[in-house]
Amino acid sequence: MSSEPLLITGIARRVGLHLAHTFLDRGIPVIGTYRTARTSLAELEQKGAELYQCDFDNEAQTDALIASIKQKHSSLRAIIHNASDWLPEHADLPSSEIMRRMMQVHVSAPYQLNLALEPLLKASESNYADIIHVGDYVSSRGSKKHIAYAASKAAQDNLTQSFAAKLAPKVKVNSLAPALVIFNPEDDEDYRRKALDKSLMQREGGLDEFQHAIDYLLQSQYVTGRVLPMDGGRHLR
Repeated sequence: MSSEPLLITGIARRVGLHLAHTFLDRGIPVIGTYRTARTSLAELEQKGAELYQCDFDNEAQTDALIASIKQKHSSLRAIIHNASDWLPEHADLPSSEIMRRMMQVHVSAPYQLNLALEPLLKASESNYADIIHVGDYVSSRGSKKHIAYAASKAAQDNLTQSFAAKLAPKVKVNSLAPALVIFNPEDDEDYRRKALDKSLMQREGGLDEFQHAIDYLLQSQYVTGRVLPMDGGRHLR
């Protein structure tokens, strides 16, 4: 992989934080975004990450992020769209607002970034540049409790197909569709037991497994326009 920077959105915790540390430890420059400031960001800054606070539900902040990246960089090796929001239908918001927010964060913002940063991806010194949308298992199944979220992730999968066709052959565009990656510390035992029972593998996928999947897509010279499942065989339960 080249020494050109990767843009990773949603970098302050969980998957995004793990990806950022891994790439920085490999000597690969990382541009990262976060919505909420966390103590985890200090170590990333010490390692040299270029960080931007950006709420993708705010178009002005998204526009400012794009302008800053285009001003400071002439090329990008990849964009990894990891930033996410997760609102259930019982959230204390009107249903129209829930749907708007889910579509804004998971569809509109990646759409804007992909279009605006296309010249930087095509200017990459690598044989190929990449866009990876971090999706969700529910995009192909739906969800009774997170209808708007699942719909927005399905739309994001469609972005993968459209941008793969638009940006080929220089830029590969794929999506990763995980089910359970890692539990949150606050998840109780009953929830954990029920979640583990949903897959054949009966365990969390884990951050390393997620990293392997990202590395596979970045290193491939042929795979594009695809949604790569990472669900532990959940579809067979």
